[in-house]
Amino acid sequence: VRVVESGGGLVQAGGSLRLSCAASGSTFSSNAMAWYRQAPGKQRELVAAITNGGLSTNYADSVKGRFTISRDNAKNTIYLQMNSLKPEDTAVYYCNVRRGGFLYTPSLVWGQGTQVTVSS
Repeated sequence: VRVVESGGGLVQAGGSLRLSCAASGSTFSSNAMAWYRQAPGKQRELVAAITNGGLSTNYADSVKGRFTISRDNAKNTIYLQMNSLKPEDTAVYYCNVRRGGFLYTPSLVWGQGTQVTVSS
């Protein structure tokens, strides 16, 4: 499985961006997926995750109510809709494929990351 992120960029505080992660491989619908982010000088942190069927999700407290993770298994793609962006959301965002279908299964594959910069 390989994944490629897109949709990052520069946005003003209060704005929105939608990240996409396109995955290759025939097992996409069997894998839970997640978005992580890493800001300069900080550890990588989980932003949001979604089960293989898309019925369950979880979010970091810092993004609840502002970000929405979703997936389209027919397109082998997951999304992260980010609204009401804040400067502290500035980071490289990474797509992550999980080994199984549940939220807390181990990581399998990482994308190369996409930069999100929120200006104040």
